[in-house]
Amino acid sequence: MSSGEFQLKPYLQERTQLVESALDRYLPKADTLPTRLHDSMRYSVFAGGKRIRPILMMAACEAVGGNPQQVLPAACAIEMIHSYSLIHDDLPAMDDDDFRRGQPTNHKVYGEATAILAGDGLLTEAFILLSSPDVWQSVPADARREVIHLLARSAGSRGMVGGQVVDMESEGQSIDLPTLEYIHTHKTGALILAAIESGAIIGGADDRQRRALCRYGEASGLAFQVADDILDIVADQEALGKDVGSDQERGKATYPALLGLDGARQRARELRELAFTALELFDDAARPLREIAGYIVDRSF
Repeated sequence: MSSGEFQLKPYLQERTQLVESALDRYLPKADTLPTRLHDSMRYSVFAGGKRIRPILMMAACEAVGGNPQQVLPAACAIEMIHSYSLIHDDLPAMDDDDFRRGQPTNHKVYGEATAILAGDGLLTEAFILLSSPDVWQSVPADARREVIHLLARSAGSRGMVGGQVVDMESEGQSIDLPTLEYIHTHKTGALILAAIESGAIIGGADDRQRRALCRYGEASGLAFQVADDILDIVADQEALGKDVGSDQERGKATYPALLGLDGARQRARELRELAFTALELFDDAARPLREIAGYIVDRSF
């Protein structure tokens, strides 16, 4: 595909369909016992997410000459992990949100107990899928083990969960920029970076390519959260798909709160340029990654 032919919207639509078809195959069906639990798990997974993490994983694999079909099990696993985190993030004990992706949050539909267990189920299902040799035979065992370790570490206390804890502890507090960046690079950035690095591993990246893609992942992962912080202020609820202004109401640590709206937008632009620079050694196969980095930031302007 030449640079003149590439269009981001059809690319995202095609990759989203691939991911959603695979998720439907891999997740337990809603009529499998216990039906209410599996219905709750599928409710959140298929509530209309952008599938940015799995798409980034496929795009990173493509950038190093790999086959994006090979990453689908890992791509679905990371989306299950992401969906579990959103279910728990929305609970009354955490952010207490009523809407997610334009729909009532899981606990509003199924109750808190089932929502907690649905999140637990999705996290566990992700690693059932990742460790299943039957669905991932085309990927060498060493690469599979490395990806499993990477995703587990990125989801846990040294990654996403750790970032969530510091985020909650920082509510209503005056924090500095390094603490804010710790929150964002762990709570949101860790899984985005893991998606990109996993795609590089599965695609057979060499050390130089992998380091460059990690730099891209660090910049784009942080940019994603900066953009979300901005959107929480400037978007309307229908466009955002979740409660607007809730970060401000809870006194959460955000880039606009610390740097102001203009400062946050400037930081997003800086991160976009860092992401672009990291991709300079790649040819046109990395065009999707370049376009996605632009999309991540531009949606907040």
